[in-house]
Amino acid sequence: MSAQNLDQLSSFCKSAGFVYPGSEIYGGFANSYTYGPLGVELKQNLKNLWWKMFVQQRADVVGIEGDIILHPKTWKASGHVDGFNDQMVDCKACHARHRADHLVEDNVSGLDCEGMDNEEVARIIAEHNITCPNCGAMDFTDVRQFNLMFNTQMAKTVTNDGDGSGRVAYLRPETAQAIFLEFKNVVDTQRVKVPFGIANMGKAFRNEITPGQFLFRRIEFEQMELQYFIHESDWKQFYDEWKTQQALWLEVIGLNTDTYRIYPHPEDKLAHYAKKAEDIEYKYCFGTKEVMGLHYRTDFDLKAHQEHSGTNLKYRDPSSGEKYIPHVIESTWGVDRNILAVLNEAYTEEKLEDDSTRIVLKLKPVLAPYKVAVLPLMKKDGMAEKAQEIVKSLGSLGYIAYDQGGSIGKRYRRQDEAGTPVCVTVDYETLKDNTVTVRDRDTMEQKRVAVEELSAYIFGTYYSS
Repeated sequence: MSAQNLDQLSSFCKSAGFVYPGSEIYGGFANSYTYGPLGVELKQNLKNLWWKMFVQQRADVVGIEGDIILHPKTWKASGHVDGFNDQMVDCKACHARHRADHLVEDNVSGLDCEGMDNEEVARIIAEHNITCPNCGAMDFTDVRQFNLMFNTQMAKTVTNDGDGSGRVAYLRPETAQAIFLEFKNVVDTQRVKVPFGIANMGKAFRNEITPGQFLFRRIEFEQMELQYFIHESDWKQFYDEWKTQQALWLEVIGLNTDTYRIYPHPEDKLAHYAKKAEDIEYKYCFGTKEVMGLHYRTDFDLKAHQEHSGTNLKYRDPSSGEKYIPHVIESTWGVDRNILAVLNEAYTEEKLEDDSTRIVLKLKPVLAPYKVAVLPLMKKDGMAEKAQEIVKSLGSLGYIAYDQGGSIGKRYRRQDEAGTPVCVTVDYETLKDNTVTVRDRDTMEQKRVAVEELSAYIFGTYYSS
């Protein structure tokens, strides 16, 4: 049985050390979370796998690491300053803040607020007697636009706009724009030719009006984004190729094909920069939601930054001599959303023959926080010392768990919950013939393996693919 709801999953994540509520000693902080000792390993493993698969193993992709705070004109050129807004309304009774369009769409069947101005949305709220989901009151403020970017004050003037805003900068709401800003530098310094991609990974920030749903919608989150630069005539070919790559990624991280679907964006709801877009939506325990996206961004971004910066961002084809602004296929992955999908998929409750229930996290071995657990059956008679020797010999496999506290059965259960693919038990027989018990997480089957063959056996069985 998998996780039944988000409360069950988030409770497990806390108790097992994957994810803690942020600032909990102060009563918590809106949609803030800390990755615990196991969670940070899972997250790092996922990011390393993505970087290896889409950057290091591809001759046509390079990586960068862009700043969180970019020049403010970046966000004017990209359209975020003027267009990255939600319609907001406050309840006068309880002061809860809501997305006005969501209030309407959740309460008026079949109505879509896309393209409606603030006054029209406010009129619908009043006509349909829509109440505050928090307290039930029907007394709201006027609907107004709310920009989702966090801004900050710089010590020095960064622009000369003459309107008093020259010291305002923004925390980036996406990682993509740093890629476009460095397009020319990459072309000038690296041996890259269109088609090629630039990847960027890191934190982004969105001042969401209604954050929620555990890791799914955070105000501080992490993205893995790849912009693939192409000639306009080739966009359909590369769009399909990256669609295939995204499906392959889902398979690699352990998501079953019946747990996700592709949602094409209707033409009238495309982002201002996109000509075609699709989301891959995963069936979380709380609903089907976007886990990653694919967009054909045309040449919007490079053209906009060329116009606003005055820098020539055209690419010259070395073979034909043609000069043009490349078009872009964007693949974007939400790290936290991928982590949540992986945890949702892996969480399993199994009824055993003795009517007890074991919780096992059936993570792909490459993602598991601990690669192996080494467990001495007893602390005495040299078993602990032998176990420590084995820990050192297995170090090249990755993060190795060592646990000598409690019954062996309880220690197996702890490793099941941590998602550890394999446990190695040192017992009295080990001291006689230098063999150990190797236990598989998913099947619970056990076999004896010679210590000198242990590393090769574990690598070949769990980590060679």
